[in-house]
Amino acid sequence: MEVGFVSYIPLILVFVLFFLRVPVGFALVGSAMLYFIFMNNSMPIDLTLQTLIAGIQDFGLLAVPLFIMAGVIMNYSGISSRLMAFADLLVGHMAGGLGQVNVLLSTLMGGVSGSGNADTAMQCKILVPEMVKRGYDAPTAAAITATSSIIPAIIPPGIVMLLYCMAAHVSIGKVFAAGYIPGLLLCVALMITVHILAKKRGYPASRKKRATAKEIIQGAFSAILALFMPLGLLLGLRMGMFTATEGGAMAVAYCAIVGGFIYKELKFKHLWPIIKETYFASAEIMFIIIGAKLLGSYLSWEHIPDSMSDLVLAMTDNKILFLLFINIFFLFLGMFMEVSPCMFIFVPLLIGPLKALGIDLVHFGIIMTLNLMIGGITPPFGSMMFISCSLTKIPMEKFVIANIPFFITVLIVLLMVTYIEPISMFLPNLLF
Repeated sequence: MEVGFVSYIPLILVFVLFFLRVPVGFALVGSAMLYFIFMNNSMPIDLTLQTLIAGIQDFGLLAVPLFIMAGVIMNYSGISSRLMAFADLLVGHMAGGLGQVNVLLSTLMGGVSGSGNADTAMQCKILVPEMVKRGYDAPTAAAITATSSIIPAIIPPGIVMLLYCMAAHVSIGKVFAAGYIPGLLLCVALMITVHILAKKRGYPASRKKRATAKEIIQGAFSAILALFMPLGLLLGLRMGMFTATEGGAMAVAYCAIVGGFIYKELKFKHLWPIIKETYFASAEIMFIIIGAKLLGSYLSWEHIPDSMSDLVLAMTDNKILFLLFINIFFLFLGMFMEVSPCMFIFVPLLIGPLKALGIDLVHFGIIMTLNLMIGGITPPFGSMMFISCSLTKIPMEKFVIANIPFFITVLIVLLMVTYIEPISMFLPNLLF
């Protein structure tokens, strides 16, 4: 289907505004409104405004602030300290002990925080200073922290995967199930990398000897309530006990009960900080969703996804080459753009080619999530890189050099996830 150059002006304007550092939500809404007010005389302005308001009148969107609140509550409830102690019992005796704990803690936090940025900030404050005391150079400690923080976005209930499900209209339960094995694979790969570096550079273990079976059991019992949440969530979605939104509400209630009545570390004074953090994080994401839905209306009106599908299929109908191109494109894009706008702009454009080439949308969700999260550790605008460098006072160039072996590791995992489909699809096919 032919689409004139003029039809692409609002889409081009979106990227111009991004690079001018205009907030994402304003860039999306402004570009779409330009089209509907000045370029499209067929759609009344009141209908455009209705579309704008209707963007948040979806019951499923309640899952976003609910899961964000669950993650915030966990940060105040003593879960993190118990998970870190448990991780140290499991891997602290290995070479580069605290580096191994860092990676494993990110994996355990995957079912708790669901946010790479939150995980980076937490571990930079808790683990990096201790790693430096134990002999790690600061750039390497920061690099391990930022790179391992990719894992919480892959292991459910990651917020990024939730946004992908909304953009692609695919099953949240299936995408959540698809994230477990890739997340664990990335954990193992990073732990191997830490082990090799530790042996080469002489980074010590954090424990003098391996924990006894009794110590591990006691540590697991202390952390079991935190570890149960992602498993319970997945089983509840699979068995139809609740929707994703209801699951988010149950996660909030579960975290509050565990933190307040069992661990007794969640206090009434934490209520206002929890509400404030949830409000600001949710408002930012929800405004992006509103803008993305309005922009999606423009794309559909101009048949741009159909045109994009024809263009891509004219270039190649080879599934392997297409996925390679997608990986290169999103790795590059992730260096400059945040995850949310990438999801809501490009997923609707790619659904046509993906279906035409027989690429499962659940599998692609993991590929895209991993790609965009890798962008978070790359210059010039990687968010996890910025958080890590700012909290540890490390120059960006030193971080980039220290992160080279870990960056290569995650690229290898990305290629494995991309071309070995069962890594992502084994659990969804088994459970659903």
